Amino acid sequence: METQQELDYKRIAEAIGFFRENFKAQPKLEEVAEHVHLSPFHFQRMFQQWAGVTPKQFLQYLSVEHAKEILKTTGASLFDTAFETGLSGTGRLYDLFVKIEGMTPGEYKNGGASLQINYSFADTPFGTAIVASTDKGICHMAFADEGEEVALAQLKAMFPNARYHQRVDMTQQNALFVFSQDWSRLDEIKLHLKGTDFQIKVWETLLKVPPGGLTTYADLARKAGHAGASRATGTAVGSNPVAFLIPCHRVIKASGEIGEYHWGSIRKNAIIGWEASRRNRTA
Repeated sequence: METQQELDYKRIAEAIGFFRENFKAQPKLEEVAEHVHLSPFHFQRMFQQWAGVTPKQFLQYLSVEHAKEILKTTGASLFDTAFETGLSGTGRLYDLFVKIEGMTPGEYKNGGASLQINYSFADTPFGTAIVASTDKGICHMAFADEGEEVALAQLKAMFPNARYHQRVDMTQQNALFVFSQDWSRLDEIKLHLKGTDFQIKVWETLLKVPPGGLTTYADLARKAGHAGASRATGTAVGSNPVAFLIPCHRVIKASGEIGEYHWGSIRKNAIIGWEASRRNRTA
């Protein structure tokens, strides 16, 4: 049974897809509302409750012009400042409370036989997600677009010999507070990840891109200390095992185009616009 939050997100995703396909015609509110089978009044109200802005304002955050401006400001200003001081002009940075600990070879050899993994499913503003944790931190988060059974099977394929328990723990609950945007409730989020040294360095660098900010593959590679390795950096971004917490959605093309995303380009547009609306409301 789908929750109301999931139903609302599916309608919003449909609306974003409709806008993307028909942006040249500049569809009116009434046309988009009809496409998602709602009255204009109810669609506008639902969208504003979800995004905090009107559909028209939200679309502005997804334009190439807006993306280029954000790349200019967060790439040349906040992103650099994060590396130099660990602070930004907009408050606490992501990397101040999200910490990555790489798994040791012993923890993932033999299919993760030494690991006990708790997992649960949670509603997020972008659909149902599976979140899994070890005693050291979050080891996996993914959107369960194909259903909970498939999402669990994909998790188990990563660590086939681990011991699994469907259980909500404090590690998971704390990590999920990130979707509320109320970071005053956050304790330190710890991630316990399997990855090469190169991948973990790229993921740690991604954490320094502030919410509402964007970067490019080339700039991310440079910041990670591997200038010129944009392709390898892109591969590391695509292999990110924790959706949203490591913000691979904030990496776009240098042209300002949003580009592809492991969990779908429409979801990437939704997340970027959602974060941008909150960034502008608190600026």
